[in-house]
Amino acid sequence: MSATTGPWVHREEKVGEIRLHWVEAGEGPLILLLHGFPEHWLAWRRQLPALAAAGFRAVAPDLRGYNLSEKPKGVSSYRMEKLAGDVASLVRHLGYETTLLVGHDWGGAIAWCVPALHPGLVERLAILNAPHPIVMKRKLATIAQARRSSYMLFFQLPWLPERSLTRHRASFIRMMLRRDPATPAAFTPEEIEAYREAFLRPGAATAAVNYYRAAFRPGTRVPGLRRSLEKVPALVLWGEGDRYLGPELLDGLDDLVPDLRLVRIPNASHWLPADAADLVTAELVSFFRS
Repeated sequence: MSATTGPWVHREEKVGEIRLHWVEAGEGPLILLLHGFPEHWLAWRRQLPALAAAGFRAVAPDLRGYNLSEKPKGVSSYRMEKLAGDVASLVRHLGYETTLLVGHDWGGAIAWCVPALHPGLVERLAILNAPHPIVMKRKLATIAQARRSSYMLFFQLPWLPERSLTRHRASFIRMMLRRDPATPAAFTPEEIEAYREAFLRPGAATAAVNYYRAAFRPGTRVPGLRRSLEKVPALVLWGEGDRYLGPELLDGLDDLVPDLRLVRIPNASHWLPADAADLVTAELVSFFRS
């Protein structure tokens, strides 16, 4: 069985304004799992079967611009209202009015914003190593996080980031996924190659970088974000060995999320769904069943 095949089905359909590809397994309440940079739906391959077995319909889409999903042109196509709109459209396309929502990295950034942009859509929210946007903006002013996030400034340049990221067949992906995790072989060689192949699809690198470009453009404030989680229980899982996002990004989070369960994982990296797969799965099942 290859890395991209398993106890799930692939679907690809027009959802709202764009064509999305996703993988799903199981039946029951809907759980949407949103991946981060530079991955795709495969980031959740260890969670999909377990969530299905626990009685959920687990759906892991390729975010717009990634892998087999459509790659609209232009930085404005990757503004937060577009990204959150894809989540809302997919929930309705699948025949649901609400969802349980999980996000890692960029998927987490989107997940934080969905309750503000689409009130009532999210029943429960689970975040893996993705800072709340309000906290992230505050901490970017510190030297420690500014250094960790310096690549985001590089991504604001035209064309050069894409050229750099696709050198040697996107070898940066292999470097990161071999170096960063605390768990040996958290990513198999086959999985790493699947991510590299997807990132090299026409338009994929530019789309991935455009997420960062859009986030730094003027007028990107999400209205209602500060109070959007007053009625949404949230679980935050945080690998404390994250090279890119420091644990200080959790400071003050309980002021923004009244109903918060925070789980710090000392021996895990940024790549939590793979690096601490069993723990992540157990926490998600417990949280969503409660």
